Amino acid sequence: MTRPKLVVFASGTASAGGTGFENLLEHSRGGDLEADIVAVVSNHEHGGVQTRAERLGVPFVYFPGPYDAQNYSSVLQNTAIEKGELWVALSGWMKKIEGLDPRRTFNIHPALLSFDNGRFGGKGMYGHRMHEAVKSALDAGEISESGFSMHFVTDEYDRGPVFFEHRVALDKGMSAEDIAKKVNEAEHEWQPRITNMVVHGDIAWDGEDSSSVKYPSNYQYFPKDGN
Repeated sequence: MTRPKLVVFASGTASAGGTGFENLLEHSRGGDLEADIVAVVSNHEHGGVQTRAERLGVPFVYFPGPYDAQNYSSVLQNTAIEKGELWVALSGWMKKIEGLDPRRTFNIHPALLSFDNGRFGGKGMYGHRMHEAVKSALDAGEISESGFSMHFVTDEYDRGPVFFEHRVALDKGMSAEDIAKKVNEAEHEWQPRITNMVVHGDIAWDGEDSSSVKYPSNYQYFPKDGN
């Protein structure tokens, strides 16, 4: 049986960037992800993603924009694989998506999108500023946990249907860096497993009706609002 083909989009500005991409690759080469990562895309020509791609032998695509439907389509064409056969995983991608197939494009967001009507998602909620927002809510006693969400991707920031969420407990006084580290550890544990379920059709969406997301019969995912 032919393994699904996956393109990973990861910004990775710093030398340490791209850990999510590397984690997915490791699992695809002998773990929970039965798919082939055929390329990794970054909006930074040099940095952690490019360095990891070169070391790990994965084709690297530099994508400086513009970030519109035409250019996203051109990036996928660089893989020489039909778009209908490709899955797109966003893992630390900091740019807006336009024109990609929402049925085959999904993101991992390092905060709980179910909290307070998506308070920790949307435009500007990424990277350090997002973890600072989580820390502010923690310090104010509004939350006692953070985590991450995985969702299908539309042209609107963080508004595609969420299909997985994992929560981690927070301790009072944690810094934004502490929160990011704890969430990242959970991401690395779960992302390959859930990605595998998506690319093999166990979790699926029609790309239109958010209530049409399909899950396995024994799936244990219950997003909830509040803390």
